[in-house]
Amino acid sequence: MINALPLQPHDDEGPVFSEPWEAQAFALVIALNQGGLFSWQEWAAILSEEISRAQKQGDLDLGDTYYQHWLRALEKIAEAKGISNFNEISARADEWRSAYHNTPHGKPIQLAASTV
Repeated sequence: MINALPLQPHDDEGPVFSEPWEAQAFALVIALNQGGLFSWQEWAAILSEEISRAQKQGDLDLGDTYYQHWLRALEKIAEAKGISNFNEISARADEWRSAYHNTPHGKPIQLAASTV
């Protein structure tokens, strides 16, 4: 996989992630694929479209935005497959954002801290 995605952060043992959410998004895609909700071909097509769109909008493709594309592709495939929809995804993102802003520094973020 490292050769297929040369800009993805990795070490000698495989992919690494800059932030915990990147690993979670990665794991979610793996789990949804293994659950039969979409094929790798479907995933690759949507991710490729998202990366191409971002590059056309000026993304320099340095590897630092890769998981942002991954997340947007995950949102798109979730909606396309009826796993979730835009309103649900948007509402959950708002809840997490609110929880983040209402969580003291150094404490784990929990949705219970959301005011949404």
